[in-house]
Amino acid sequence: MENILKFETSRMEIKKRSKFSGDNLVNVIFHLIAVLMIIAVMYPLWFVIIASFSNPADVANGKVWLWPKVIDVRGYQKLFEQSQIWKSYWNTIIYTLTGTLVSLFVNITAGYAMSRKDLPGRKWINTFYLIPMFVSGGLIPTYLVVKQFGLLDSFFVMVIPFAVSTYNIIVARTFFQNSLPESLWEAAQIDGCSTMRYFVQFAVPLSKAVIAVVGLWTAVGLWNSWFNALIYLQNEDLIPLQLLLRRILISNESLLGAATGTMAQELRQLSDMMKYASIVVSTLPIMALYPFLQKYFNQGVMIGAVKG
Repeated sequence: MENILKFETSRMEIKKRSKFSGDNLVNVIFHLIAVLMIIAVMYPLWFVIIASFSNPADVANGKVWLWPKVIDVRGYQKLFEQSQIWKSYWNTIIYTLTGTLVSLFVNITAGYAMSRKDLPGRKWINTFYLIPMFVSGGLIPTYLVVKQFGLLDSFFVMVIPFAVSTYNIIVARTFFQNSLPESLWEAAQIDGCSTMRYFVQFAVPLSKAVIAVVGLWTAVGLWNSWFNALIYLQNEDLIPLQLLLRRILISNESLLGAATGTMAQELRQLSDMMKYASIVVSTLPIMALYPFLQKYFNQGVMIGAVKG
């Protein structure tokens, strides 16, 4: 009997060890896959950065893949020689900050209102907001509306007309529905708290995750926006960075088409360097926000997964 018990104990220990070994192997495989995915995502970004500091001939010949062979900053020099670039940079920062604040105010408040079950006409309002998400009036009607409101060629045309986002409202509504218990609102009512006071003192402080995520999405969209400026702005002092960089690159291509021989080769190299430098200049500031908002961004992805 004693031998049988020893045998069973040994067999269970072997099973336990094999189970742990299998789990460890799976964990190692998953970690390797995660590392490969990180490399696949990060390397193109790193390549653009090192290519902006490299000789275009080395990049074209495949000599640059981890570090620049020779440091060459002509692309940045030519880019920052443009007299308007700092003004456009400042315009983009102002558009992004102001537009994000306006969009947060509109979308978060609308999302909270639509999350309230006691909102009169709640189903109709939800349907009303969903229609523009799938059916758009088009560019010409939008242009005419903006013109009729007197927003053409002004600072506000980059901030107000496109502040409302149905998707962001739905994300905010879902967050408020799933994260704020009804008992909290009932307790606040018993203490004599009004709807506005409850929203400001309770709902907003408990909604940092959705505010950070919606703010990040909005800021990225505003920072990268250039088409609205192309359509609605004519004043050179108001154009954002992205539109200016687009004009610079198009101008370089035009000069390249008119050049021949050695001049064409030099212009091609300079154009390539300016392309990489433009990508770095335009994307690096907004990318710097991600490490600080990453935890909120992950929560926001889960929030937006359910739109019921």
